[in-house]
Amino acid sequence: MSEAPIVMTDCGPVRGIRRQQDAAFLGIPFAAPPTGKRRFLPPQPVEPWTEVREATAYGATPQRREEPNALIPEPSVKGSSTLNVNVFTPATDGSAPVLVWIHGGGYSSGSPASPWYDGRTFSRDGVVTVTVSYRLGFDGFGVIDGAPDNRGVRDWLAALEWVQRNIAAFGGDPARVTIAGQSAGGGAVLTLLGMPSAQHLFHSAISISGALGDLPRPIVERRSALLAEMVGVEPTLEGFRSATERSLTQKQYEASLLGRTGLKATTAVLEDGLPWGPVIDGELITRPTVESLATGVGADRPLLLGATDDEFTPALDAAPRSLRFVPASVALRLIAPARAERRSWLAANRPQRKKGTAATFGRFVTDRVFRSLVVRVAEERADAATWAYRFAWASPRTGWSSHCLDVPFWWDCLGSERVAALAGDAPPQGLADDMHAAAVAFITNGDPGWPSWRTEPGTTRVFGDVPPVSTSAYDDALPLA
Repeated sequence: MSEAPIVMTDCGPVRGIRRQQDAAFLGIPFAAPPTGKRRFLPPQPVEPWTEVREATAYGATPQRREEPNALIPEPSVKGSSTLNVNVFTPATDGSAPVLVWIHGGGYSSGSPASPWYDGRTFSRDGVVTVTVSYRLGFDGFGVIDGAPDNRGVRDWLAALEWVQRNIAAFGGDPARVTIAGQSAGGGAVLTLLGMPSAQHLFHSAISISGALGDLPRPIVERRSALLAEMVGVEPTLEGFRSATERSLTQKQYEASLLGRTGLKATTAVLEDGLPWGPVIDGELITRPTVESLATGVGADRPLLLGATDDEFTPALDAAPRSLRFVPASVALRLIAPARAERRSWLAANRPQRKKGTAATFGRFVTDRVFRSLVVRVAEERADAATWAYRFAWASPRTGWSSHCLDVPFWWDCLGSERVAALAGDAPPQGLADDMHAAAVAFITNGDPGWPSWRTEPGTTRVFGDVPPVSTSAYDDALPLA
């Protein structure tokens, strides 16, 4: 068996794991543990080391316990050094393209240690893969008097800076870095794409089912102040430092609702955005992401983006039976008060309406949060290199093309744990072959292999349906774009 590989980073040597097709280096810190006096501060430099450091197990995760209803297996790992990267490399000569993956989880959960995010399939195809962690929930995105905003965003930037300094030692080309992510991770990608200060850190971007933060600072201030009140501390740096991490995590979702209950709590995300996430702070993020992209920020970076057909719909499968008897046009008044918009969307979604009120309700939320964003971003990028996809394959387990269902296809890991629970016992390998090949082509050459959005307005690659390329794939989301 080959000797365990050792790589010299800018902080010291690390020893990884030699595998059949690649090498894995796990739990390498890109910043010091965000504890004690470093808690709620920007990511701080790592203390260098001289002895070889073992990088053979995933590092501690900001997520402290796995979410019980998580669709993706995302383990929690104990420990204080939570800001780390994992590198999977085919060990090339230093010229390989690089994929940097930002995990999802609504900016409040998730883990870079998921078996779905193991980079072995990208290594097989000549790509170096890096998965990164970042502070979550209030720790990463709450507003605190005396602390900087957007600490989670600053963690992304610090991880990408680490990649620029170190990835050549792992066989990767720092000039060929593609940032990618799904859900909140896809939103993170769009946020970074719209930040002038981040442009030197990557050359292309993939946003899978991107969910943007773009939270107004006054709303996050109110949520943070309520959280302080709920845990019995002052809403200051020292006040929050006196609270345990567990107490803040336990109350952070309730605080984000600002007193809403019942249906209003369920639909709060449509009114005020996600509970926690990137904040428009006027410093690091100066304006909403789509507005930033419309001004030309990131226009020289190729972008691949898209969504599944029914990201949110399965969540309503357990809706009360009485909902079946409420006309969709009436139910939508609860979340779409604008009559003209509501009528226009319903007219564009007649096939979905035939599936019932719950399916219609779910598709509307999907379009509001995910699919209309695809259209807005692609349109506002004008003539910038932009490719869109639509994931239309429906799982035999749920009957829907749901949130997270496409992830194991992009990663070509259909045999991984818990995939069958989401995709059934025999998900189509041919579809995974096509999607993974498209991702590799984009990471390698900046082109996934089909005409761009601007070839004919709306040009989209449809995965799991026919025709495979369409100019009307997102027409039903247009009324909300």
